[in-house]
Amino acid sequence: MIEALTGIDRFAWPWAFAALALLPVLALVWARRSRRASVLYSATAMARRVPPSLRARLAWLPAALRLLALALLFTALARPQSSDDRTKRTTEGVALQLVLDRSGSMEDSQIILDGQRMDRLEGAKLVLDEFVRGNGLDLTGREGDLVGLITFGTFADTVAPMARNHDTLLDKLGEIKSPRIEMERGTAIGDALALAAARLKRTEDELARVQRVDGNDSFTLKSKAIILLTDGADTNSTQDPLEAAAMARDFGIRIYAIGIRGSRRIFSPLPDIDEGLLTQIAETTGGRLWVVSSGDQLREIYREIDSLERTTIQLDELTDYRERFTPWALGALSLLCLEVLLSATWLRRLP
Repeated sequence: MIEALTGIDRFAWPWAFAALALLPVLALVWARRSRRASVLYSATAMARRVPPSLRARLAWLPAALRLLALALLFTALARPQSSDDRTKRTTEGVALQLVLDRSGSMEDSQIILDGQRMDRLEGAKLVLDEFVRGNGLDLTGREGDLVGLITFGTFADTVAPMARNHDTLLDKLGEIKSPRIEMERGTAIGDALALAAARLKRTEDELARVQRVDGNDSFTLKSKAIILLTDGADTNSTQDPLEAAAMARDFGIRIYAIGIRGSRRIFSPLPDIDEGLLTQIAETTGGRLWVVSSGDQLREIYREIDSLERTTIQLDELTDYRERFTPWALGALSLLCLEVLLSATWLRRLP
């Protein structure tokens, strides 16, 4: 009962309190009725000298209980309610599949990032880390997005599955190195793109299935994209790169391709970037191609992609009202039962 009194935030039907105006009228009617003589007697002086008993002094109690019960009943009819304010977060997220070339040539040449010379693979890893995590400056990070990581040399491998928590991806990203075995140091762009497109499609289907089962629509896919970073031409794919791009297009996936050049090391020939192939791949899906030659330029490209593929978060303020009339109705019922019990027993009036 205390919670019912203190936890009320509003009354859904406040007009029910108008019925309280009837209580004074009912009290007056019952008071007049109680003053009528119950026993006709010719002389009352002697009866007046007799002190009233406890029962006589409490004769008003049944009527008072009845009035109080009606007051509680009218309060219950006003539907007291408590409110629970909460915020619903609806996210239209982006699914991004990062595809990173780790072929042997990625460590055979260098780029400059923030004034430091480093292998292209190491520079690419640092910029990707900033892209996913954020750098507190011009890259805000991909919090809330579905992000996965695929690497490829001669073979394409899933390093981190699609997830909204990126801790595992960032840990695995720091461990990536070029293969030591020569036969694994090739470049399989087509296989990597096909694997990335399949992963994105599977993630979309799984998300749709979970929403059908659970009815949870707090996260929906706004767009799907593959961000491909490579330094050369396709040399080892079993899947034609253009066929993989067509599959991505059919799945509604855009491909952003980035070709990265570097400075040649001594006695280390560098592959030429197949700009024609990468352009066709990107244009097939409605994406774009960039070619860069430094880590700072690479960061600028990821900043541009970051602005193209952004998550939309909508916050809805919701109020959940809970009915609190039950204690009031039970209180009214209890008082009425007590009034009937007293009127029929100890405080019974005759006739």
